Amino acid sequence: MSLLDIITTRRSVSVKDMCEPGPNSEQLQTLLQAAHRVPDHGKIGPWRFVIFQGDARANFSRKLAEIYKEENPDATEKLLQFQAEVLTRAPLVIAVISTAGPHVKVPEWEQVLSAGAACQNILLAAQTMGFGAQWLTEWYGYNAKVHKLLGMEEHHCVAGFIYIGSYKEKPEERVRPSLEERTTYWPS
Repeated sequence: MSLLDIITTRRSVSVKDMCEPGPNSEQLQTLLQAAHRVPDHGKIGPWRFVIFQGDARANFSRKLAEIYKEENPDATEKLLQFQAEVLTRAPLVIAVISTAGPHVKVPEWEQVLSAGAACQNILLAAQTMGFGAQWLTEWYGYNAKVHKLLGMEEHHCVAGFIYIGSYKEKPEERVRPSLEERTTYWPS
């Protein structure tokens, strides 16, 4: 497939449809290099990556379940069990952390966009390798206690948790918003 084909046919693979194997260490480095090559005004690298693979996925998930239970005392055992395994749904999870903040020359919004571009490059790179990927945030992307576990500073945000793995079936195409309704040619 050409790069244009990959971009125009990219489709998220639901994490519930992922399985082993995931990317090996060399492929992981390639994914991170792809993320690192995004537009970055001022070369400040306003993002960082937290890698979850192997036992780290289950260990972090258990901590998520503890936080979830503390904040949701009426949660069912089934829901708590799901939280205790949430990162184990894929062989590899990459948390992309936006470290955007005040800068003398680079607007914060541009830094946030750069973190989003890092997420997109990971998705595209995963697809070129034949893996499925899904960009999620879910509740733990917005939780202050989880942010502390991730070593985030107060102004940092989770841009996304990128789940990556093999998959059994190619996902069906979904209906997308109308491109024509979102495109204007100036002057109109």
